[in-house]
Amino acid sequence: MIPSSNTIRLWRDREFLVNALVGGLMLGMALIINFYAGTYATVNASNRVNDFILNRVGPYDVDMFFYQGSVIFWTFIVLFLIYRPKHIPFVAKSVSLFIIIRSFFIVLTHLGAPHEITPSIGFIVSKFTFGGDLFFSGHTGIPFLYALMFWHHKSMRYIFLVMAVTFGSLALLGHKHYSIDVFAAFFITYSIFKISCQLFPDDYTLSKEDISEHEESLA
Repeated sequence: MIPSSNTIRLWRDREFLVNALVGGLMLGMALIINFYAGTYATVNASNRVNDFILNRVGPYDVDMFFYQGSVIFWTFIVLFLIYRPKHIPFVAKSVSLFIIIRSFFIVLTHLGAPHEITPSIGFIVSKFTFGGDLFFSGHTGIPFLYALMFWHHKSMRYIFLVMAVTFGSLALLGHKHYSIDVFAAFFITYSIFKISCQLFPDDYTLSKEDISEHEESLA
């Protein structure tokens, strides 16, 4: 896929490069925080507890869909951002904020995982999934965050909403999360999105401009 002239000019724009770099640095910092928070929560995890939904459903073997689906999801995101880089600053900063806030939550309460964690989930996935990092569900929240970020892009909005519901359902069917982890993710993620819009208004405006320009080009 050959980048357009607008995309090439964008990568030569100093202000955009600085914003993208800041987003990348924030994301790197957030992942480090997530690693230590997840490790701490897992080491200090207590016993598992009863759950209204999990006591009545499953567990089913959903590992292939749950973990490999995550890899496909992130691959799609990376490719999309390479093709439409105007979204990079807002996406990177919003996802960073999501990870940092979630890290704060997971170190507060250390419930044991509702089901035994599969030992062979892949090298890359294992670096982001610990077993004690339960509240709130990142598999549910991240796709929903993308749905909110791309709300003005109708097809992307519905794709990410379907992903959020699908991953949330798989998390419950496979007993990867407690039901409160999944349902709370939608409410907390919405709050994170609104905070992100207030903290990074220029980046959000740039992202919406890209969507408007794309829709006009298709008209």
